Amino acid sequence: MEHVQPAQPRKLLLVDDDRLVLATLSRGLEQAGYAVQACDSVDEARRVLSIEMPDIVVLDMRMPGTSGLEFAREMRNTADIPFIFLSAYSEADVVLQAAQHGALGYVVKPVDIPQLVPAIEAALARAADLKKLRETGGQLQTALNESREVSMAVGLLMERRRLDRRQAFDALRTTARTQRRKIGEVAQELLAAAELLNITSKSH
Repeated sequence: MEHVQPAQPRKLLLVDDDRLVLATLSRGLEQAGYAVQACDSVDEARRVLSIEMPDIVVLDMRMPGTSGLEFAREMRNTADIPFIFLSAYSEADVVLQAAQHGALGYVVKPVDIPQLVPAIEAALARAADLKKLRETGGQLQTALNESREVSMAVGLLMERRRLDRRQAFDALRTTARTQRRKIGEVAQELLAAAELLNITSKSH
């Protein structure tokens, strides 16, 4: 009979300046099967991240020194690590701040393990879905959202060649791949050529 290796425990970074909360949640999460690294400050959490990347970060929003919100912004800019916030506040503006910083979950203190574990698992599942979306069909939407030039060039191709949005984007992407260039550069060139044609036609 084939021996099945047990699944590796999820690596979780827990950051909270309240050491009692930190110890209680850390012990409970370890008993729930996570490999927990506990930090009582953002500075300590930064040192941990410089050595090892966790699967998820559970982060207190408001701490002395660097806040959880600031640390969340850092993580979004430098690493693709899912995170959820812990907070003593449940006001709508605080929840909105958490969402704007990219949190995949928000749990109001006091929190217990039966409440926290489902939030962690939901965030991990959501992060996996987002990653899969980016790797499969997400490229189109991401490119259209992030690049005004690409969006405009797609619209131009749709109009000139009577294509739908997917066909127009595929045509632009194929040209970029063939020429081994970034899609944004090809889009800019296409728009510049179209503008030049417009100027030329208006002068006649």
